[in-house]
Amino acid sequence: MTERPLDRNSPIPLYFQIAENLKQAIEDGTLKPGERLDNELDLTERLGVSRPTVRQAVQRLVEQGLVVRRRGLGTVVVAPRILRSVALTSLYDDLSADGRHPATTVLGARDIEADDELASILALPPGAPVLSVERLRLADGTPLAIMHNYLPAGLLEGLPEDALEKTGLYELLRSRGVELHAGEQVIGARQATAHEAKLLAAARGATVLTMTRTTFDGAGRPVEHGSHAYLADRYSFKMTLIAH
Repeated sequence: MTERPLDRNSPIPLYFQIAENLKQAIEDGTLKPGERLDNELDLTERLGVSRPTVRQAVQRLVEQGLVVRRRGLGTVVVAPRILRSVALTSLYDDLSADGRHPATTVLGARDIEADDELASILALPPGAPVLSVERLRLADGTPLAIMHNYLPAGLLEGLPEDALEKTGLYELLRSRGVELHAGEQVIGARQATAHEAKLLAAARGATVLTMTRTTFDGAGRPVEHGSHAYLADRYSFKMTLIAH
């Protein structure tokens, strides 16, 4: 990698210059996702700076979400994080709008009987038939999220088998005349289960962001309930806060 020389007479700290050089290499594709940075000792010797200076530069990249430290691997460049506004849109639509290439693997789709909790959420009697869908969503070929969705039976009846792999769930609902008017959601974080880590091609114990959402139509009827897990080093939520 060709690096810009450090200006040791500049008022800009050396760690900041190093971080900016590495950031530029990541953004222009010289350093690609999955590629490891040189270790601290190698960078120290090559750049002629102290080890704390290198450590501070790398930490700046970590804080910017450009690299992650992984045990046994060192410091690794990550794919650009998906920054998603909190709005009543599907992940498929958001990825497409952002110029990413979404793909979906349907892990399961079957009718189940609603237990008491799910029946209450979807305003159905206990034991009512509900379509349960589990999908793995990828962005540019990289696993991003595991999504579980539950819908009253019949809303998507008669769809082609591959419909859920070709487009987003909300678009399918709209195509059936379902109006998506409002939603209630809770965002959290936890460690990925072993099963989730395997599907997401992540380290065991990786952090996932969670989103639980119930969507309502114009009459206030629940039409969908989702429970999703997003790999935290590839994804974040963006919110706009307004003072009252």
